[in-house]
Amino acid sequence: MSKFFLRSKWIFILPGAVMLALFLLPLSAILIRSSGDDFFANAFSGQALKALRLSFITSAVTTLLAMLFGTPLAYMLARWRIRFKTALELLIDLPIVLPPSVAGLALLIAFGRRGIFAPALEALGVSLPFTPAAVVLAQLFVAAPLYIRAARIGFAEVDAQLEEAANVEGANPWQMFTAVMLPLSGRALLSGAVLTWTRALGEFGATILFAGNLEGVTQTMPMAIYLGFERDLGVALALSALLIVVSALLLMLVRRLDRQQHD
Repeated sequence: MSKFFLRSKWIFILPGAVMLALFLLPLSAILIRSSGDDFFANAFSGQALKALRLSFITSAVTTLLAMLFGTPLAYMLARWRIRFKTALELLIDLPIVLPPSVAGLALLIAFGRRGIFAPALEALGVSLPFTPAAVVLAQLFVAAPLYIRAARIGFAEVDAQLEEAANVEGANPWQMFTAVMLPLSGRALLSGAVLTWTRALGEFGATILFAGNLEGVTQTMPMAIYLGFERDLGVALALSALLIVVSALLLMLVRRLDRQQHD
């Protein structure tokens, strides 16, 4: 019986190892190929520094906006009785599964210079396409659903008895939210914020369609990598390696927060 069990384990080990190799080998290849003497020269060249700065600023702004506007929405979806809640959740989750080109085209048709809402934006003196604001809007469209989903789950997991106890003590809705819900859901909110920042940092498809690829203006790290693949492979490899390391560290942080939340 034990021999059969040991042999049968290879039915799982071999295909699992093939799948792991598919993930590990390409990422390792980038790290190995980029680790030359010219790594720092490529990673901190003028073009790379502009892309790095823009990426970190826009992704940070995106995350803050997602938290500011997404937290109340996640709270309502988790704790309130709302009509058509399933439809609203579907609408929020849809950008996660949409092809990036569709997301970018949707933003362009809606808010572009000839978009449906262009006259209203022009009346306000606002021009979004091919500006840093367009980068933030594209990142927010594709990344904010990750924060809302995580926050919604965090709020939903708070024990209803604690909410009832706060009501008995006379807490108003704002006190309930700030004194009970936010502290108990803090790790879930932070985890969602990290995921949102990571997704915004790596956003490419929607951004290039809606914001363009203007160096120093809308060219983020993923677009600099795309341009570097054609012009300077060293820059593309160095920026790719940086993104891999940063993304891995952020995912490790998310995993740690998830473990602490469920301990």
